[in-house]
Amino acid sequence: MNVPAVELTEQTHRRGGGRLGRKALRSAPIASFPTLVRNIPVYEIVPDEAVELIHEESLKILEEVGCEFRDDGAIALWKAAGADVRETRVRIDRALLMELVSKVPSEFTLNARNPERTVRVGGKNSIFVPMYGAPYVRDLDNVRRYGTLADLNNFHKMAYMAPALHSSSSVICEPMEIAVPKRHLHIIHSALKHSDKPFMGIVTSKERAEDTMAMAAIVFGEAFVRDNPVLVAITNCNSPLVWDATMIDAMRVYASHNQPLILAPFALCGASTSASAVGAVAQVNAEALAGVALTQLIRPGSPQIYGQFMVTVDMKTGAPMGGTPEAAQMMYLMGALARKYRLPWRTSGFHVGSKLNDAQAGYESNMLMHAAILSGANYIWHSAGWLEAGLTCGYSKFATDCEQLVGWYKYAGGVSFDDFKEAMAAIREVGPQGHFLGTQHTLEHFESAFFMPSIMDFNSYEQWNAEGAKDHDTRGREKARNMLADYEEPKLDEGIAEGLRDLIARREEKLPDTVS
Repeated sequence: MNVPAVELTEQTHRRGGGRLGRKALRSAPIASFPTLVRNIPVYEIVPDEAVELIHEESLKILEEVGCEFRDDGAIALWKAAGADVRETRVRIDRALLMELVSKVPSEFTLNARNPERTVRVGGKNSIFVPMYGAPYVRDLDNVRRYGTLADLNNFHKMAYMAPALHSSSSVICEPMEIAVPKRHLHIIHSALKHSDKPFMGIVTSKERAEDTMAMAAIVFGEAFVRDNPVLVAITNCNSPLVWDATMIDAMRVYASHNQPLILAPFALCGASTSASAVGAVAQVNAEALAGVALTQLIRPGSPQIYGQFMVTVDMKTGAPMGGTPEAAQMMYLMGALARKYRLPWRTSGFHVGSKLNDAQAGYESNMLMHAAILSGANYIWHSAGWLEAGLTCGYSKFATDCEQLVGWYKYAGGVSFDDFKEAMAAIREVGPQGHFLGTQHTLEHFESAFFMPSIMDFNSYEQWNAEGAKDHDTRGREKARNMLADYEEPKLDEGIAEGLRDLIARREEKLPDTVS
């Protein structure tokens, strides 16, 4: 598999320099990697018998303990399907559960407003998606402060500029100056305006989900969004074993439009699950399957994503921890279960506890992304910007994560033998005691043969010192500034742009400025 030559773009930015170099980059189309097709094996951390044991225990949880669905419509659907319903507690027979889960497609197409950015989710396909939901940012001056709409615009621009990001997410950071009831309109508008990649929906109320679909309909066409996935939305089960009305409301809006949801329990292992990695997986699997099954009562055959967010809790303080070995092990187990059910599945890549883009952030990120790739995850969320357990999105972290994703893309794409014959010929051409720098093979391949990052520094100490002795975090902020300077907006059709502005204005007239 040959990785698109984004390394050339990175190196051009380093060597071209100055205004002319930036102008040349702006005149070229923005590089964008296609869907990552993993050409390396998945890693099975336990034998099939262990996966089957967890599966059986999950079914018993749903049959014997049950799951709460705190929504009258959901309860009516479960009753009609023949589940054992007592008030809001639903016990689901395994045959009914697995029949519903089997209706979910194993793969689906996620459409972008620019068809060249359309991707596939499921099977051997993986996509990288930026973080979501940070109230704070660590800005270009390394100051931690509340996020603004300008910050959100910037992160959507950077997501568009990053070749290995396949989505713009949505609420990468919260625009805190905008009233909460109106905030979702500006979040979705920013994602649609500043990037032409797929995006994510809002789930904090039924009305906000409906507004999201209305905005998508303006961009893609009402008939298209009725049946074709253009966004992904996240719904979280409240562990242990509760699907609440807000999540189910959003689920109903998106699933009825054939838009995929991530059905993801939010598990603080040791607090909202037992203090056991395998015990936590059995519970989270039950919660996720129950959510998946409900989507199929809403719209059979709708594409969905089996999900999980599982972090361990520091048993001394109660704080969530990021890149721990147990979090990685739980990813491998969830991946094995997803393959058993033939479900597309989501995990998180670079979600860390570190407050800064420092060594701890690097260690945590590597632990989790390695597990995400080798466990076969399809939708790898929180792949850029995440700091401080998700409370903060960092400009430097976003830029350095994006660069690392290029390396992970190449790693997961597998080893190419396309030029092996020519490489062997070069050995014969050079012979003993020569060098390969001037061979035809090197001249043809030097820009794409190896991962060549522009933020990481491999110069001599003397050269590094002469250039300011900058650490990785500083270089990341510089890269973020360059990305924003090089950005050119992928313009919406003027009629579409006006339609979005009009919808926002009409909705803002009706919406309050405070949450009642």
